[in-house]
Amino acid sequence: MSWDREQPGRGRRPFTRPPDDPPGTSRLFIAVPVADDVRGGIGAIMEKLAGGPVDRRGPGQPRWVRVDGLHLTLRFLGATPDERQPELAAAIATVAADVRPFQVVLSGGGAFPNQYRPRVLWIGIGEGAAELDALERRVDVELRRLGWSADDRPFNAHLTLARTDGVSDADAVARRLVEEARDVRLTWQANRLVLYKSNLGAGPAHYQALATSELTASE
Repeated sequence: MSWDREQPGRGRRPFTRPPDDPPGTSRLFIAVPVADDVRGGIGAIMEKLAGGPVDRRGPGQPRWVRVDGLHLTLRFLGATPDERQPELAAAIATVAADVRPFQVVLSGGGAFPNQYRPRVLWIGIGEGAAELDALERRVDVELRRLGWSADDRPFNAHLTLARTDGVSDADAVARRLVEEARDVRLTWQANRLVLYKSNLGAGPAHYQALATSELTASE
């Protein structure tokens, strides 16, 4: 992967908290959860980069995600009327019934848009990217049947670790992540599709599973 060589520190944006969602709606997304043992391995990397626990944000630290909520996002739905949750749960069940479990390997790390102007720190997908891409396209088909617009943005499977808008030395953290994750290889069997609700508040967002469907297609 090549990096756009921008000057460190340029283009930094201050963090602004997202506005509250309208009454009667919830901030939803569809994702594949990361296995518990793999979460532990990723959590250790996060704590090494942070120099300590990541459940509370220290001065000048990136906004680390919650280790217990690590997931691979397939589709962010945003503020969604609560009465639509049952049909979304049915949609992911339809998708999951037609997909076999598959192996995912986390390997390597980086930043978006690049390590010199990082806004998001991530761990990459060494294996399973094609399966995740196919799963995302199946989810998109079901969402379009429910009236959602097609997501025309290219799907880029990754595991988000932190957001770094407004962090003065974010480029240094990004470089350390690239080094720390160079030889990482964490594997698990992806076997569930989950509709999550994102609960915002003090500290990292808490993700609540509203509906879970096992991937059950046979060979």
